[in-house]
Amino acid sequence: MDLIHLSDGDNRFRVQVLGRRMPGVLPLHDLLDAEVLIESGFVNGRLALSLFPKDLASWSEALDTLAAGNEVCWTDDDRSPEIQVQALNEEHGTAAVRIEDATGSGVSVFLPLCLEEGWISDQRRLLEQVRRVWPSEVLQTSPGAYEWRR
Repeated sequence: MDLIHLSDGDNRFRVQVLGRRMPGVLPLHDLLDAEVLIESGFVNGRLALSLFPKDLASWSEALDTLAAGNEVCWTDDDRSPEIQVQALNEEHGTAAVRIEDATGSGVSVFLPLCLEEGWISDQRRLLEQVRRVWPSEVLQTSPGAYEWRR
């Protein structure tokens, strides 16, 4: 199931959620396995990604920032590729995505995307679908202590 799907027919950027890493096992039950997929006439790539509930919350905040016309940097930590999304890249006159796998392969990819009106709303719908299918069910009660949400 896609968390992010940006495509203009020529270039495509997706973050696809594959499922829970360790269903039923505290504290890793809420950890989601995902992958970044990049497709264009020039480059195709796939990169593993792990998503915590806080990553979904930060994507929601990032969508608010994009809706205001600003750029965002999402998953910019030591465990994930850095994903930058621009609502408008001035050089290309389109939205754009830049993915950098600094901690792994060292490769970065820049994709300009001619997206249709309403693309941010589409991304919000995808986020809500992911949250419905894989809701957060683990509560951290103190450092290193977890329990099931009621």
